[in-house]
Amino acid sequence: MVRFFNLFWVCILCAIQLQAQQPIRGFMQPANVIYKVPYGNNPQAGQYVKSKDAKIYYEVYGKGQPIVVLHGGLFGSTIEMGRIIDSLSTDFQVIAVSTRGHGKSEIGVEPLTLEQRANDVLAVINEVTKEKVMILGFSDGGFTAYKFGSMYPDKVKKMIVIGAGILYPGLRDFNFNFNNAMELDAEFWIQQRALMPEPNRLEEVFKQVSNCYNKLTVGKDLLGSIKCPVLVMAGDRDEGNSVQNVLNAALLIPNHQLAIIPNAGHPAFIVNFNSAWASIAPFIKEN
Repeated sequence: MVRFFNLFWVCILCAIQLQAQQPIRGFMQPANVIYKVPYGNNPQAGQYVKSKDAKIYYEVYGKGQPIVVLHGGLFGSTIEMGRIIDSLSTDFQVIAVSTRGHGKSEIGVEPLTLEQRANDVLAVINEVTKEKVMILGFSDGGFTAYKFGSMYPDKVKKMIVIGAGILYPGLRDFNFNFNNAMELDAEFWIQQRALMPEPNRLEEVFKQVSNCYNKLTVGKDLLGSIKCPVLVMAGDRDEGNSVQNVLNAALLIPNHQLAIIPNAGHPAFIVNFNSAWASIAPFIKEN
């Protein structure tokens, strides 16, 4: 019996080790796409900062003017921003934040809000740099960027927002299905749960994000208060944020540019990276 018990634990430890050796991957990431750097789980680059009721995890890469990178929500993770981070970190200091409740960041005890997300970003920025930053945010990260630009105009130089249009209660149904998400990509969620400080609260994260976005308004009051230049981007086939909604958002921002990425859905910078980067690169380099 003792020999059997020892063999059992050896098998368990081997399984854990094999899981740890697997490359970090994004949601529904093709098998042939492998990032050399384990973004979102890199002990050589990772740090934590306390933001009110939660520890927020972030990673820093490269040197130069700071750019904050914010991934998408729920199905999003830092690794999905891999090509963006690779490309930016050659000339800039990239600060990649794992959103509260995602990856290695805690969820905290207070209800999730966009203001809370913006304050998490502020806590990270204040820990890393005293300079004005640029922010690149995708989807949920894009809405956070909008809020941050409105709340802290003195902290941000310019922003790139991908896949985030106008929003008001009733425009979309944000009742994300936890069980369906698990079935779509079980390997991704196994990895994410292994990273989470409180993996048993993942279903709660789904419910809180749904509740936040079902009540959220992103319109004239918010977008019209953003002073910095903003490059607003969207895929021409975005299923959730239509080109029209993204255009309507851009038109409410006083200093905006617009880029529509062809042959691309919601994660336009992943589906058609070259076209997305062709718009991003000149925008971040211009004075």
